[in-house]
Amino acid sequence: MARSLTPLLRDLAEAYPNARCALTYKSPFELLIAVMLSAQCTDERVNKVTPPLFAKYPDPFAMQNADDLETMLFSTGHYKVKARHVRDTSRMLVERFHGKVPQAKEELMALPGVGQKTAHVLLGELFGAPHIVVDTHVLRLCRRIGISHEQNPEKLERILAALVPRKERTHFGHLMITHGRACCRARSPACAICPIRQRCASVAP
Repeated sequence: MARSLTPLLRDLAEAYPNARCALTYKSPFELLIAVMLSAQCTDERVNKVTPPLFAKYPDPFAMQNADDLETMLFSTGHYKVKARHVRDTSRMLVERFHGKVPQAKEELMALPGVGQKTAHVLLGELFGAPHIVVDTHVLRLCRRIGISHEQNPEKLERILAALVPRKERTHFGHLMITHGRACCRARSPACAICPIRQRCASVAP
């Protein structure tokens, strides 16, 4: 679908005026950890886990020495790997970045457990550098709506970057994820009440 997605963005923005990052956080460090924990886990679950976690370990200086992370992160899944990444990332932030979350993509991706998707979320949310973020919702909706059937996240990211105005890229992700949760669900999409049904290849004649 080699066309601008501006009309689609406009309709989604009208339908979901409050679309934003679903993870709750109070600092760049908290968002970094929350996004890391969200891998193969719902944002809802992460938002239940992080308040006691950050109350006990509010910054990387404290988190690097945490000895009970596996217990605290158990319900997020893959808790052993996540606990190691959270601890190692905290230690690297202290040792290399004076406890601050770096603003360069290459430096973010050097942190243990931080891939391109996480880096793009942080760059867009914290530092005003909009990036396309492709998660399971975006993959599913792009295929269902008819934007693209590409299943490789990095390739789909490049396709979307050519269709979405740069300043709208972070918001595009929020809108698509919100729509995926509220209406265009994987198993039971609410097509009859869909605010973009006239633009959807699965519904429109």
